[in-house]
Amino acid sequence: MTYQFDFSALLPYWPLFLEGVWLTLKLSALATIFGFVVGTLCAVARAEGPRWLKTVVAIYVEMIRNTPLLVQIFLVYFGFASLGLKVTANTAAVAALVVNVGAYTCEIVRAGLESIHKSQLEAAECLGLTRTQTYWHVIVRPAIERVYPALTSQYVLLMLASSITSQISAEELTAVANRIQSDTFRSFETYIVTGVLYIILSFVVRLAFTLFALVIFPRRRKLGTAI
Repeated sequence: MTYQFDFSALLPYWPLFLEGVWLTLKLSALATIFGFVVGTLCAVARAEGPRWLKTVVAIYVEMIRNTPLLVQIFLVYFGFASLGLKVTANTAAVAALVVNVGAYTCEIVRAGLESIHKSQLEAAECLGLTRTQTYWHVIVRPAIERVYPALTSQYVLLMLASSITSQISAEELTAVANRIQSDTFRSFETYIVTGVLYIILSFVVRLAFTLFALVIFPRRRKLGTAI
């Protein structure tokens, strides 16, 4: 039996595909920004905080890393409803993604913080830098630069994982694909197009992070020019 491909049936649905792409990028961007803040604060707390705070953060990280993302999404979505809070599926999706990626960001950034040698802190103290200046310029910023490739990969995975939020009716790319295939009955073609769009999005997100690195880490730009 020979399967006949027919992508022409999908042409009228390109506006829907683009809406799904746009919402996927919005969900990913919001989750990345807030997840980075949450993760970085947790990493600092786990590295420098009091013992009780380290324990709380460690429990949070282990709970998130050892439960499926889909379960976390359901807990957030139905948890809000159980508390009487009316939130949209998109809001619940962002909240769940932030909670998830915050835990992974915490561990990545913590690894960067632990890679800073004590001699650099001693040098900062000799230069008369304040504690705030030392922590930002000598510890946090260099640590993030060291783990930036790992963070980039994690946030690309986050963008791909946002497809799971279609299970709570967040109208991102996968949810749109589900609607289109149910209308056209061209499931194979629909998901081929969806897969290609995700590949394009992955390259776009990586490019955006690469360009962003050149702005916030000038040394990388200088090294690139020298090379």
